[in-house]
Amino acid sequence: MADYYALLEVPRTATDDEIKKSYRKLAMQWHPDRNGGSKEAEERFKLITEAYDVLRDPEKRQRYDRYGEAAFTRGAGGGAGAGQWQHVDLTEALNIFMRDFGGFGGLGDMFGQRGGPGPRTGGDVKVSLELTLDEVATGVEKPVAVKVLDPCGACTGTGAEPGSQPSRCGTCGGAGEVRRAQRSFLGQFVSVAPCPACAGEGIVIGSPCRKCKGEGRARAERTINVRVPAGVATGQYMTLRGQGNAGARGGGRGDVLVVFEVEDDARFERDGEDLYTEVALTYPQLVFGTEVEVPAVLGSLTLKVPAGTQSGQVFNLRGRGLPRVNASGVGDLHVRVQLVTPAAGELSAEERELLERLAVLRAAPGTVREKGIWTRMKEALGG
Repeated sequence: MADYYALLEVPRTATDDEIKKSYRKLAMQWHPDRNGGSKEAEERFKLITEAYDVLRDPEKRQRYDRYGEAAFTRGAGGGAGAGQWQHVDLTEALNIFMRDFGGFGGLGDMFGQRGGPGPRTGGDVKVSLELTLDEVATGVEKPVAVKVLDPCGACTGTGAEPGSQPSRCGTCGGAGEVRRAQRSFLGQFVSVAPCPACAGEGIVIGSPCRKCKGEGRARAERTINVRVPAGVATGQYMTLRGQGNAGARGGGRGDVLVVFEVEDDARFERDGEDLYTEVALTYPQLVFGTEVEVPAVLGSLTLKVPAGTQSGQVFNLRGRGLPRVNASGVGDLHVRVQLVTPAAGELSAEERELLERLAVLRAAPGTVREKGIWTRMKEALGG
């Protein structure tokens, strides 16, 4: 497993600006177009871009600092491999690089390439998926209804009325961008901006499709099967590549982000992969010891409580918690035993008589009570 901080050559305390500056330097060094298409440079470029894409986002960085790569579950299309870590490919890495640095100093021209005209990729779609703790414990495959924009059936996504064709933009000549040169005392600067006439697509539509009004896409609803790995928590998400909105007039699809929402379970409190629960016992059970059924995620367990157990004691049951998401190992189940004290009005005559007798016996002269924890602590601190 790669260390993202080490890949970007920054400390774990690095600021956002330090991360961005270091990535830009390394990306310029390892960019494939600067290394003759070297496979080694390409792999290095993808790795550092993946690291940058996580650490530049405060929320992703916080999850990475806590869980490492296991914090991210990326899937492809909801089919095979969904829910597993999927590293960025070269196209995605280049898009991330150009997204954040493409406008700084003409980096596209520096590498001998241009973004070029054409339709834009569609937007991402975010959906929530509710899960029970039982489903989290085992992993589950669930259908999710997603409202998306699909290519228009009438114009097959071109945006042009059937029988007509888009034409080259007369403003930019099909380049999709316009350049303006400005002079100052520092020299000449060239600014590049998307063409205002064609919005950077390089084409214009003279006869827009009447069904989609030239957009090239229409609203639709699809059902996607999502394979959820065991151990996920509320707020974590899975990215389904290429399942989102279609781009206008033939553009590629965006992604679907499936955000997990795990329902509260009254039996437990959760901290990562560890679970906490409480079981109530009577005074005789604590004194003499007992065996008691305690809840587990799936079913129940028998806990052996030894004689003389104190109220509030916690028993740690190893490996009885939740699986670690996309990693080996299982968390623990922590069981706290608590003395139940009945109200005086709830006691029968026989119970009251026995308790009164016990009170006399426990308070007999000569009985020395051991110092409590707070007393011992005060004495240790010189109080």
